[in-house]
Amino acid sequence: MSEQQRDAIGRAWDGVVATARRTAAEGLVVGTSGNVSARVGDTILVTPSGVPYDRLGPEDAVGVDPEGNRVLGELAPTSELPLHLAVYRNTDAAAVVHTHAVHATAVSTLVAEVPSIHYAAAMLGGPVRVAAYARYGTGELAENMLTALRDRTGCLLQNHGTVTYGTTLDQAYDRTAQLEWLCRLWLTASSVPGHTPNLLSPQQLHDVGEALKGYGQPG
Repeated sequence: MSEQQRDAIGRAWDGVVATARRTAAEGLVVGTSGNVSARVGDTILVTPSGVPYDRLGPEDAVGVDPEGNRVLGELAPTSELPLHLAVYRNTDAAAVVHTHAVHATAVSTLVAEVPSIHYAAAMLGGPVRVAAYARYGTGELAENMLTALRDRTGCLLQNHGTVTYGTTLDQAYDRTAQLEWLCRLWLTASSVPGHTPNLLSPQQLHDVGEALKGYGQPG
């Protein structure tokens, strides 16, 4: 491995740890639940299984190849490795964030698709689907997730949590935060007795999606 590759992996690992700590600090996970990964070339850096995020340092980096074979570190990778690998094999993702966010997980037990209560859904590619339940860490869960992720950058896992991906760790995390907020908003609005929340139409969401293509600063 070249010095340049080592530096890139080191920076990516620091980002994975920082993002994992952020999910805990902002209440999206409890304890060691949830996991984060980032891809650098053919190396996928993942949080290890069962290790508190505040204890992770540079020497704890865990890396696998696209087939899941460990190529870096001594710690065992997250038990949700099949889920992360499935995203990398089937999308252009450079980072994946999986959480057990409270409101999103609650919504995953109620509906098959998150109601389009806000245009934030367009930031995830459209109405967010709920992947059918399967035990954590299984290939079945990964397959169910891929079905829910079709043409989307995030989904819910039934009775489990959230998965989002992006071209950077910041983007993947921001999509997780948006998804949790969207679910919290729907739960709040739908809890008002005698009222049913107004939902956006597919055309309205499409219009937002088109507008978002020019959002932000040029370049």
